[in-house]
Amino acid sequence: MPRFASGLRTATAALADLERWLLPPACLLCEAPIPLREGDALVCGLCVSRWRRLPHPVCARCGQPRIPEVECRICGTWPPGLDRVRSAVWLEGGARRAAHQLKYGGWTRVAGPMADVMRGLEPLTGRVCLIPIPLGARRLRERGYNQSERLAGAIAERVDGEVRTDLLQRVRDTRTQTALTPEARQANLAGAFIAHVPPPARAVLVDDVFTTGATLGAAAAALHAAGAERVEAVTFARAAELV
Repeated sequence: MPRFASGLRTATAALADLERWLLPPACLLCEAPIPLREGDALVCGLCVSRWRRLPHPVCARCGQPRIPEVECRICGTWPPGLDRVRSAVWLEGGARRAAHQLKYGGWTRVAGPMADVMRGLEPLTGRVCLIPIPLGARRLRERGYNQSERLAGAIAERVDGEVRTDLLQRVRDTRTQTALTPEARQANLAGAFIAHVPPPARAVLVDDVFTTGATLGAAAAALHAAGAERVEAVTFARAAELV
């Protein structure tokens, strides 16, 4: 029986290789065939290499690339509670399409390559408690999953991290932030989150995209009020329009 099982696994693997040779999977972003050496990747290595990393130096708090000695215009008006944010790439081109497919297209496996480029971000060093930004009940029903939770799960597989979805809750739906000014975004999110149980001393929020920091700031304020001593955040992409 063990010999039969081993032979079956070998035959299954051979059939899978044959299928890949006859029908190679296509990259989600450029639709070119995925090279055999990249296995069952959803995004090809060439597309990932084109995601533009954020340059240094960056603001010590919000992570926005900046000119030294020039005051940051993004986090200067942030309330206390959110200590540090870091993002991996600019939200443009293929990176924008990847974030869109994760958020709206149901391609949750794209969280893997997104997490790969995030694993070196400073807040992800050491043992970390990863807290995905929760969705409102209506959006969760419409989408069927939380893209930030899928991203946090992929990050946890690559660093020394634990995902906690029980620490933070969105207690009310908010209108879309797209057309709002930074001040209106903060007002829109005021009181939107609550922390039900005491969070760990150090928490790392996870979201897909950073625009003005209003969502992360509101979530961090709730965790800080519940007892977190330090709240940091990581995102896959950062809106390039803010440069």
